[in-house]
Amino acid sequence: MTRKIVYSVALGVFACTTALTLASLLTTHWVTYSVTAATGSTFSKHLGLHESCSSVADPACRPFPSEADCRDDKTFCSLWRSSGFLLSFATIVELATLVTFLVVLAGGKFKRESGWKLIGGFLMADAVVEFASMGIIAWLYDHDSQFVVPGWNLDYSFYLCTTSASVSVVLAAALAASAFVLPPEDDYETIEDPFDS
Repeated sequence: MTRKIVYSVALGVFACTTALTLASLLTTHWVTYSVTAATGSTFSKHLGLHESCSSVADPACRPFPSEADCRDDKTFCSLWRSSGFLLSFATIVELATLVTFLVVLAGGKFKRESGWKLIGGFLMADAVVEFASMGIIAWLYDHDSQFVVPGWNLDYSFYLCTTSASVSVVLAAALAASAFVLPPEDDYETIEDPFDS
């Protein structure tokens, strides 16, 4: 049976996981291009799910992908936008998971005994959506012609998303394991009757 302390620790870890997902969604470091010229100056371009930033552009950041980016390759834009949508959806799933954690923790022994199934389902749904979003970006990075030029790399937002999804899977497994391994809380212990001996 999953105990209150197990849910509390899992909630704390999952809150950090949610922060990782939000950071990966809001930063422009999914794919980065960086090259140093012979003069010593460095040019860099950072692609986020919704914005692109360049070290030489004015203004430095702009919405991405824009209509100009999509003129030649609509498939790239559709997949990139789908990835952004999926990660935005994952944050909604994570907020629902946080609420579910709180309801299970506040709900008493019965909800804690069976709540791991619901929370585990939310955690796995979150992981699937995040892995799908991350997988689309990884596929584009490996197969799209604009990333063929040397200097492009997957950046820290990609790895934050990967970590977040992986931790969700580990939490779901840990909650399931604790439900089967830990004894029921507040259970009665058998006391030997001194008159039966």
